[in-house]
Amino acid sequence: MRQDKAGVLLVNLGTPDAPTTPAVKRYLKQFLSDPRVVDAPRWLWWPVLNAVILPFRSPRVSKLYSSVWMEGGSPLLVYSMRQRDALAARVDMPVEVGMSYGNPSLKSAVDKLMAQGVTRLIVLPLYPQFSCSTVAAVWDGLTAVFKDYRSLPDVQFIRDYAEHPAYIAALKATVERSFERHGQPDLLVLSFHGIPQRFANEGDDYPQRCADTTAALVKALGLRDDQYMMTFQSRFGREPWLMPYTDKTMESLPAKGIKHVQVMSPGFSSDCLETLEEISGENCEIFMHAGGEKFEYIPALNADEAHIDMMVQLVDARR
Repeated sequence: MRQDKAGVLLVNLGTPDAPTTPAVKRYLKQFLSDPRVVDAPRWLWWPVLNAVILPFRSPRVSKLYSSVWMEGGSPLLVYSMRQRDALAARVDMPVEVGMSYGNPSLKSAVDKLMAQGVTRLIVLPLYPQFSCSTVAAVWDGLTAVFKDYRSLPDVQFIRDYAEHPAYIAALKATVERSFERHGQPDLLVLSFHGIPQRFANEGDDYPQRCADTTAALVKALGLRDDQYMMTFQSRFGREPWLMPYTDKTMESLPAKGIKHVQVMSPGFSSDCLETLEEISGENCEIFMHAGGEKFEYIPALNADEAHIDMMVQLVDARR
């Protein structure tokens, strides 16, 4: 009789292997070659990517990674592994981490789980809000991995968890800790990663899922409409992305009398380049240069116990 055995695959975006130009170039090439990320015609995009983007962007991005690199690797990798270890200690099943781009790859993680006799795979993409550019890319990646398998596991795929009570509770606790430590700011800014506006126009419900998270968190915190704001960061290219833009917002707030802000990025399950360098560094500088007086970044949930509690609940519901 076939023995049933569940395993968990945690998936995040990915990371270069080192904060060097060659490693960053390899990572960016894989990332920016995915049609889920950049859907321009290949004949048009490939020359731009290889002749312009990679040669000029890789050295600059490698310096940014160097500024946040940790002893065990990039912050995203370090925190993802801590999440894996913490979750594995709480559930009676194997847990592995796979990245959509870079290492450890999706294939390496799936191979490890299958080698342990897993017949039911619980896939948890660590993107709280669904987007075609992230969660759907995980789906594509898994399909590619399993293409060469003769036998397939039952797959329990968690689309997102934008309004999950345990996720909202974990976010609420981090905000309250920050308020207690630094005082309540004039404005709490919830900065989500952006996507092209065109993706939303074509059916990606990501903006709505961000709004769902924001609404649930604001309700839990009991904030008034003038005490918070939702923005979007990390745009790339020339076409319009979701607005308002985080950097432009930071630039404009002091002139409106907002002198103290705290910023969190609820769409990031782990701290990474986009939170530690872009928000805590670059956007802090923009705000202070424009006349702001106090700026605090509220860390991602990372391997916080409440975050792991949420993961346990998501996994237990699909055992």
